[in-house]
Amino acid sequence: MLSRLRSGDVRALARALSFVESGSGAADALLRGCREFAGHSLRVGVTGPPGAGKSTLVDQMVRWLREQGQSVAVVAVDPSSPFTGGALLGDRIRMQGFAGDDEVFIRSMASRGATGGVTRAAEDVCTVMEAAGRETILIETVGVGQDEVDVIGLADVTVLVLVPGMGDEVQSLKAGVMEVADVFVVNKSDRGGAELVEQEIVAMQGLAANRDGWVPPVVRTIATTGEGVPQLMETVRRCAVEKGARRVSLDDAARLSEDKEPL
Repeated sequence: MLSRLRSGDVRALARALSFVESGSGAADALLRGCREFAGHSLRVGVTGPPGAGKSTLVDQMVRWLREQGQSVAVVAVDPSSPFTGGALLGDRIRMQGFAGDDEVFIRSMASRGATGGVTRAAEDVCTVMEAAGRETILIETVGVGQDEVDVIGLADVTVLVLVPGMGDEVQSLKAGVMEVADVFVVNKSDRGGAELVEQEIVAMQGLAANRDGWVPPVVRTIATTGEGVPQLMETVRRCAVEKGARRVSLDDAARLSEDKEPL
């Protein structure tokens, strides 16, 4: 299975992920083999409150990455069904445009009671996807609250998606989610109030400790049209280089170091 996985066999990848999620007897041996080939992908976590447009934004991020010729995997953590315990598959339904593209692999996973926004098997799933040669892995969390920040343990770069009109925006930015964000996105920025959200993010950054010399920038996007997504992705890559993310590809690091502009 590992040999087929490494050769790009999509069916082998799907079956390997099922082994890992189920925790079958073959899972440990498979993971040991995958870890030898893992560690070369860029993991991007996309988190934020429910209704912020994370799935639509991830869809646009995948489109941009494919235009760059990259192979992509998406780990979409969906709420669990109260009856079967399985994922409701809402994110996969929204990403039907890649059904015929073998260079895009989307895996919906049930949260299964995990309270940190990601499922407990997500780390192992990412390891298998890396071994399969996926260059970028996007990890979309289930809608999170103020202190559900487990995605930081999985991702090299964490993107926090917010929208205007959430009521008390400052409340949504309290300690926890705000502190783990490497990049802030104000999505649906064609709505009134986008500028206010951005101002509040910048104001609260003045109260937070500076981490590793990286000040999280704010990027405005309109996920339904793709506006702002190229700027977002370049910011994500620049963050990966600035933070010294261990999984960012050497080619990307060299290119961005030459082209890097001040934030």
